[in-house]
Amino acid sequence: MIEIKKKEGESVNAFLFRFTKKIQRSGIIKQSKKTRYHDRNQNVRARKESALYRLNKKKETNRLKRLGKI
Repeated sequence: MIEIKKKEGESVNAFLFRFTKKIQRSGIIKQSKKTRYHDRNQNVRARKESALYRLNKKKETNRLKRLGKI
């Protein structure tokens, strides 16, 4: 956790600048952006079902292409 105290006689703009620089250097923003859209891993059963669905869909499109319907 980052803690920054305002120095005596320091303007708000200078304090804000110092604060943003400290946050950027700490890597907090970079890490939060990296994990923002992180998806959880699927379980094994869901992965298998998804793979089988894609395989069946591909076979069906190939069959329809051969028949001239696509």
